Amino acid sequence: MDAVAHPPSIRRKGSLPVVAICFASIVFDGYDLIVYGSVVPNLLADKSWHLSPAQVGAIGSYALMGMLIGALVAGVITDIVGRRKIVIASVTWFSLAMILCALAPSPELLGLFRFVAGLGLGGVVPTAIALTVEYAPKERRNLYNALMYSGYSVGGILAAVLALTLLAEHGWRLMFWIGAAPLVLVLPLAVRYLPESAGFLLARGRRAEAEALAARYGLTLDESAAGESGAERGPATRTRSIAVLFRRENLAATALFGAASFCGLLLVYGLNTWLPQIMRAAGYPLGSSLQFLLALNLGAIVGTILVSFLADRVGSKIVTVGAFLAATLCLYLLSLRLGTGVLMACVAVAGLGSVGTQILVNGYVATHFPASVRATALGWSLGVGRLGAILGPLLGGWILGSGLGVEWNFYAFVLPALLGAVFIAAVPRMRAGRAATGLARRETAGGSTAHPEEQAGHRNTRVRGN
Repeated sequence: MDAVAHPPSIRRKGSLPVVAICFASIVFDGYDLIVYGSVVPNLLADKSWHLSPAQVGAIGSYALMGMLIGALVAGVITDIVGRRKIVIASVTWFSLAMILCALAPSPELLGLFRFVAGLGLGGVVPTAIALTVEYAPKERRNLYNALMYSGYSVGGILAAVLALTLLAEHGWRLMFWIGAAPLVLVLPLAVRYLPESAGFLLARGRRAEAEALAARYGLTLDESAAGESGAERGPATRTRSIAVLFRRENLAATALFGAASFCGLLLVYGLNTWLPQIMRAAGYPLGSSLQFLLALNLGAIVGTILVSFLADRVGSKIVTVGAFLAATLCLYLLSLRLGTGVLMACVAVAGLGSVGTQILVNGYVATHFPASVRATALGWSLGVGRLGAILGPLLGGWILGSGLGVEWNFYAFVLPALLGAVFIAAVPRMRAGRAATGLARRETAGGSTAHPEEQAGHRNTRVRGN
């Protein structure tokens, strides 16, 4: 493998450009989702459309329905076309859809265009995470991934700041026009500088290209994929992995992680959609209510980075439960008429307890299950969670339009936060011996030898933090 070492003709590159492009893509992914929450008060006040809170909530959920479908489609075709093309196509797709949203002549078409935008948005997150983890330094993968994914909350901050400065004078349509900015700010950079996944190239039999990327970026190739195309390995691998997840010894954890993700994403999208309008209903002016959206996403960024360090040291389980409980307490305090400073602090902690908690759940899933089923476990957890993401805007709209007191707008999110803590606390400890027993049982039943990577995954499953 001397040829793979760094030839004089190849100048070694760092991973920063890859992570930066993925970060920028996630920033606008977050902006295009969260911007809807910043314009909800304006949509409700638009006398030409006569929208009710329930209708506005339904429109907010359409993008999330599209995301669910988009993520599934991207997962199917990424083994065929590659991760680089998925990122480029997704960014182009949702940017064009935002132009359609800005031009929507009716609520029905706005809902349709939000759904279309969601199809593109759904392909960005899993693909950006995969590329970031692959190209990040091995000893800093969790940190790089947390920093990259913080782009979602940066997008939320961008939406809140622009709404504060532009919404009153220019109206809600301009906010959607800004969502098309990736066509000129991100897309050219992705086309020029974003490399393909070396693992994808190796799996497709394009070893020379994979080795060239490995030499240029200092990657270690996963030889387990060599000689197998994505089409050849995909269905069999996914079927086997799904079977492992739903075995008796893993069934409880699989179900509980899915339920926790449901609660976590319900909080993320419910709060980002409805918090400005909820605060207006509580008596705050539009500018102040948008400041709460800003605090929510600032809290998510700072809090997520801090608790990610903490989770690496004391374990994912206790930190994730604590984050859910912190969100529970702070959402309850928001129902009280406290001082603005205290409320801002509570909103910031609620940002940690929503966006940050979901990132912690994802990390807990990744360390709980063996490496051989990690991707499938994450896909299952986030797939169930997307149902909560769809329900969040609907729930907020229904509560707001129900005529109940303002405090019920917060109580509706207190229960999912509390349930999320209960679900994570109930996840059983994954013992290496139990995992190995299950693997041996399958080898005996199937008469085959497990892949070395799978054996290593079972041996290295961490007990700490489970």
